[in-house]
Amino acid sequence: MLNMSPWPWYITGPIISVVMMALLLLGRRFGLSSNLKTMCTIAGAAKLSDYFRFDWKAQSWNLVFVLGTVGGGAIARFILLAPGPVNLNPDTVKVLQSMNIGDADSAFAPAVLFGPEAWSNPLAVLVLVLGGVLVGFGTRWANGCTSGHAISGLSALQWPSLIAVVGFFIGGLAVSHFVLPILLPAL
Repeated sequence: MLNMSPWPWYITGPIISVVMMALLLLGRRFGLSSNLKTMCTIAGAAKLSDYFRFDWKAQSWNLVFVLGTVGGGAIARFILLAPGPVNLNPDTVKVLQSMNIGDADSAFAPAVLFGPEAWSNPLAVLVLVLGGVLVGFGTRWANGCTSGHAISGLSALQWPSLIAVVGFFIGGLAVSHFVLPILLPAL
C-alpha cells in the first residue's frame, strides 16, 4: 500500500475541468445516473417502458467512463489510501460521535449505516432503502444526478442544472442539520 495523501483541489480541479472541456468539445454529456438507464436498456427494460427505448450504443463511452470511475475508486481505496485515521476536524468528530457514529475518526463510511451490523438492524435497512428510493426519484425527476448537473450541466452553463444543484445543496444541508441528528442516535 502506498502512503499517499489526497490530491489537493488545485490539481484535481483543473483535471476535472480538462475532462469536462474535452467532453463538451466532443458533444458529450457526463452523468453517472444515465449509465443506469443505459444498463437497464441493455438488460431489456425497453420491453417494459418507452423511457428505455433509445440507442444505448451511442452511450457506450459513458459505461467505459463509469468502469474507470469504479476502477479508480478501487485503486484509491486499496492501493493509494494511507492507513490510519480519517483526517476530520475534532469538533466534527465530537458531533458525529454524539449522533451514534463511533468510528467517525477512523472510517469514511460509518459502520452503523454501512457495516455488517446495519443489515441486522431493520431501521438501518429501512433508512438505506428509503434513501435509495428518494435518490432514484430525485434523479429521475431532476433529469440527472448530482454529478451530471453539478459538473456537466454547470460547465455547459445550463440554467436547470444550477437550479438542481441549489436544490441538492439545500436538501443536503436540511438533512444534515435536521434529519440526521434525530435519525442516527436511533440506529
